[in-house]
Amino acid sequence: MTNLSERAGRAVAIATRAGRRLGLHAREPRVLHDVFNVLVHLAPEPVVVRVPSLGFAGAEELERKQRRELAVAGWLADTGAPVVRPSPLVPREPVVTDGTSLTFWEFVSEEKPAADEDLMARFVEQTGNAAELHALLAGYPGELPVLSPLVPGLRPLLDELGRRRPDGLTAADLDRAESEYAALEALVVDLPAHFPGARLQPLHGDSPAYNMLRVTGGRRLFSDFEDVTLGPVEWDLTLVGPHGIEAYERAGGGPVDPALLEVMEGARLLQVVGALAFVPLMPEMGAMLEPAVARWRERAPLSVSRSA
Repeated sequence: MTNLSERAGRAVAIATRAGRRLGLHAREPRVLHDVFNVLVHLAPEPVVVRVPSLGFAGAEELERKQRRELAVAGWLADTGAPVVRPSPLVPREPVVTDGTSLTFWEFVSEEKPAADEDLMARFVEQTGNAAELHALLAGYPGELPVLSPLVPGLRPLLDELGRRRPDGLTAADLDRAESEYAALEALVVDLPAHFPGARLQPLHGDSPAYNMLRVTGGRRLFSDFEDVTLGPVEWDLTLVGPHGIEAYERAGGGPVDPALLEVMEGARLLQVVGALAFVPLMPEMGAMLEPAVARWRERAPLSVSRSA
């Protein structure tokens, strides 16, 4: 392996050591993905290790998130749902190695889009597929916190922004972000009081239409349930656009509340602002986030008022 970032090189070493301790023959480890997490395929084993590489949450909170993810993704897989499964070759629990908590997943071979494929049409179709996922998740028997990627998930990111403000983020931006976070805290405490018609249920938590893999044979699998949470379906439908919403409703996902979707989209953009905390660690992320940050600035500040 060549041209790996220092972060990815460390992740490969950790994943390989952890896999070998569990009896896996990780002779040819390779990096599949390197952004917020590093995904390491322990080839020739059909196992992928997710190594957290960027984050400010404490070790206990990270492990709680991972246990929730493994529980939900494992339950879905056991029911035959189209998801990337936790690896059946290791225990279904986080593995702590060198102070880092890892999760192990089944390797799937992803098919690349055809050169002439309409990627927007594919994305709209995948948003419609989220209706099936929500129907499956509605039966999950375990307990989940409400909108945990926002509260408390955003808190350590906003704290880090206050300590090490990235270039381009102003004091007014920070004040606005704190005000919006306070509004989200009020919403999470009693969401039905603000939106009586909201459908609270288990959710993917990180826009499932963006986290669907097309694998060999044309199958589509939902992946990356690390932000699984309880909440309104509108949280999973942020930033998919009107055609995506139409596809979701046509597929049986039920009516989407435009007012609640608007609030959730504001919350999703605040989450992007929080991700600026990672820019000092990964400078190339700044350019990736800037369009969404500009969109956040253009919107009216997020607020939550009780419905009549």
